[in-house]
Amino acid sequence: MSHSKPLAPANPTMLLAEVIRTERVTPNMIRVTVGGESLAQFEPMGFDQWFRLFIPKDDAADFSRLPKRIDIVGYYAQYLRLPKATRPVMRNYTVREFRPEALELDIDFVAHGDAGVASGWAERGVIGDQVAILDQGIGYNPAPGVDWQLFAADESGLPAVAGILRDLPRDTIGHAFLELESLDDMQPTGAPDGVELHWVVRRPGAKPGTGALEAVQSLDFPPGALHAYVVGESALPTSLRRWLVAERGVPKSNVTFCGYWRVGVSH
Repeated sequence: MSHSKPLAPANPTMLLAEVIRTERVTPNMIRVTVGGESLAQFEPMGFDQWFRLFIPKDDAADFSRLPKRIDIVGYYAQYLRLPKATRPVMRNYTVREFRPEALELDIDFVAHGDAGVASGWAERGVIGDQVAILDQGIGYNPAPGVDWQLFAADESGLPAVAGILRDLPRDTIGHAFLELESLDDMQPTGAPDGVELHWVVRRPGAKPGTGALEAVQSLDFPPGALHAYVVGESALPTSLRRWLVAERGVPKSNVTFCGYWRVGVSH
């Protein structure tokens, strides 16, 4: 990832929670709601706040040996030292919504069926499953002084972009390109009036991200300096960043980008 400096949580703590509700919010998106008293320690930061999510791969998963308080860099080595047979699976996800009064946190999963470990777990929807959450903070932190903002993502990046659009200053202007398999997967975003939403339907058989990439390249760019935020299948952020820098003269520091997944690799 490359962007202006991300914002990390002050006291990252491994929080244990359990699944209390699941819902298929659109044909290809499953929302898992977790809750528990430990979420009182969660520090909501809004925007694209993300976290390491630890889920059980089977009944043998042991959460009791996960480190409790850990530094944000060294946790992974501690995690890998746990016995593989009982080690929970770790994946990265974005906070879709956090309700502190109810101590509930919503996590959206793109439905891949059994093709993905995490999505397969979400689709099974086991109420009462234990999970663990390690907050990682915010990636979106644009440089000051930009005139407009550009967002592009496939459905895996929809929760992150929707969270940013929800929390943007109401006078923000820009464009957001959100690529989906079907318009039935659209969700409310709460975007400011000055940010134009472009819902892009992916062509059948096309690689995820190609529709968003082509749509951005066809945009009549407004004048002024921009900050771009691009996430999704790895080819989208890397290709679009390269194009923005080479063809549009956007400074590299003005592009926040991150590959969330890669075609052909289990996630």
